[in-house]
Amino acid sequence: MSNGSMAAGDVDVDLGRLFAGIRRKWLRLLLAALVITGLVFALLSMATPKYKAETRLLIETRESVFTRPQVGTGGDQNNIDGEGVASQVELLTSTELLAQVVDKLKLADREEFSGGDGSLATRVMVMTGLKSDPGNAPQEERVLRAFRERLTVYRVENSRVIVIEFSSQDPRLAAEVANAVADAYVAMQGEAKLQSNNSATQWLEPEIEDLRKRVKDAESRVAEYRAQSDLLLGQNNTVLATQQLAEMSSELSRMRANRADAEAKASAVRSALSSGAPVDSQPEVLASPVIQRLRERQAELQAEIADLSTTLLGNHPRIRALRSQLGDIDGQIRAEAGRVLGALDAEAETARRRETELTAEMNRLKVVSAKAEEEQVELRALEREAAAQRELLESYLTRYREAVSRSDRNYLPVDVRIFSRAITPGEPYFPKVVPITVAAFIASLLVMAVITLLQELFSGRAMRPSDERDHVEPVPAVPMEPAEPAEIDDKPARNSLLSGRYATVDERHESERPLVPKIGEIDVEEASDKLISGGASRALFISPEGDEAAAASVLVAREVADSGLRVLLLDLTSSGAASLPMLESIAFTGITNLLASEAQFADVIHSDHFSEAHVIPVGTADPVRAMRAASRLPIILESLGAAYDVVIVECGPADADAIRQLIAADTEVMVAVLDPDHGEIAVETLEELRANGIESPTLVTPSGVTLPPAPPGRDAA
Repeated sequence: MSNGSMAAGDVDVDLGRLFAGIRRKWLRLLLAALVITGLVFALLSMATPKYKAETRLLIETRESVFTRPQVGTGGDQNNIDGEGVASQVELLTSTELLAQVVDKLKLADREEFSGGDGSLATRVMVMTGLKSDPGNAPQEERVLRAFRERLTVYRVENSRVIVIEFSSQDPRLAAEVANAVADAYVAMQGEAKLQSNNSATQWLEPEIEDLRKRVKDAESRVAEYRAQSDLLLGQNNTVLATQQLAEMSSELSRMRANRADAEAKASAVRSALSSGAPVDSQPEVLASPVIQRLRERQAELQAEIADLSTTLLGNHPRIRALRSQLGDIDGQIRAEAGRVLGALDAEAETARRRETELTAEMNRLKVVSAKAEEEQVELRALEREAAAQRELLESYLTRYREAVSRSDRNYLPVDVRIFSRAITPGEPYFPKVVPITVAAFIASLLVMAVITLLQELFSGRAMRPSDERDHVEPVPAVPMEPAEPAEIDDKPARNSLLSGRYATVDERHESERPLVPKIGEIDVEEASDKLISGGASRALFISPEGDEAAAASVLVAREVADSGLRVLLLDLTSSGAASLPMLESIAFTGITNLLASEAQFADVIHSDHFSEAHVIPVGTADPVRAMRAASRLPIILESLGAAYDVVIVECGPADADAIRQLIAADTEVMVAVLDPDHGEIAVETLEELRANGIESPTLVTPSGVTLPPAPPGRDAA
């Protein structure tokens, strides 16, 4: 009830009188709790104990690198994934496998599985017609139903381990059944592999025989066509006509070079003879043995004339005779040069005739080679067909040999391993007598205490008139004297940040604490009005309490959106606390996907389910990879500012350095606090922002405000 003034007939609850009833009836409460606990203990003692055993399987490929087939290994690997392991769990609970275990262990002969009268609850439901009588079902169905009720098969999360649990009244039977199910599963897997291997062998045998005939026919067609088309092969496995054409082309090039060389040499000798120049300077002339001997004789005569000129005059008969001989030698040299010229002309003519013959032969070979190339295209097609059939035959033969060898050697490893077999449990898992008895005693005490309190309350014994209360005189607020700036201590300022708005008087401990007026706080509506009327296009919200304080930015975004402005909320918190109440899930593409270049703007902008605001959530990309492109955030905010009237950024518990690059000319920085007891954190954040050059940050205190539900007429889905 209220602590204010009430009418004279009002009553209040007297807690002392209320709990005095418990003190008066403590013995009765204890006896009732002991009776209930005794009944529970008796029921637990009469209950049939149940034991549970478990066997663990590991789904893995048992092939080694030495025995793994070279063909088709991918199929085995593809089965060992999440869906493959889940399929094996279903196979372990199949009727065929369970029926094998039932027959092997003769479970139908046990009363636990054959049915009996069933439990008390089952008999009551049968009598009332809510359930059909299990005894009317066939025995096999009853046994399998009882078997399934006691069997639990599940996959260990994020692993390839399958656990088989079985509970029974007989501890040894519990272990035997769990191991028998695992053994039957392994045997079934082996039989499945053997059957698959035999089926493959039976299918490959006729296919191989058919392929052998097709390979033989294809190779025969290749040989026949080659013989009919006269496609003889030369060196380097090329057609003979093509090889001859290449050789003829090389010979023609060489002959043309020889002809041109002979013509050039003849032209040089002829030019020297016609101009009267010395012909012995031409290499072809000097190469003649006759010219070489004449030059030697010429040198001897010149030496002799020079020797005689030292003792005789120039008109001496001896000298004149030598000079006459020297002139005859010059004539002989020119005559020999003429013969060399004739030989060069003959050589050039011979090369010219040979060139003509080679050209004619080459033209003929071109025609033959072109025809051979056309025929070779068809030959290559036949050879490709034969090669394809041969490769297919070889692959089938390889698979067939592997399948036959595995069947003969009985080597077909299954893709499962039992790495933990069940052992006989020593203690039952139900009932846990001691824990349940203790819990029953505590619960019965609590229930009896609540019943006693309700009896005292409704009987009126715990009520008293309101005028019997001790009145507490209100503590008047102490006015604060204005202080000089130098006299204001930092810590008191922090402690009084929220005291003016949320200050209360503790009757026992804080009766002398003065009320302090608030400083600079605004609520959500005032913050929304500031963004609507202030013209700011960007607002940065900092939540020093943690991501939970992101509620302020969500409320402000919805208020601004309700005013008709286009507003977008960008969630930069690590947990997605700002986008979660707007989208009811965080599994949406968002800012991390945009920074990681995995999505476009249109993919990451979503509509708020409860207002006209838009939101960009945290996203699903790798945060580490996304933060490598954090330098793009200012550009992204500029682009969003061009499309929206107001962009609200929820930064979480950020500091000034973290938000510095997000601040533009028309940015409002707001610090949101939900709990008034965290006023010191808010003051520290404000001081840190001002100390780092961020002027006029605003404190938003939406304390006691919760996120509103979806407005009428709006679909929250």
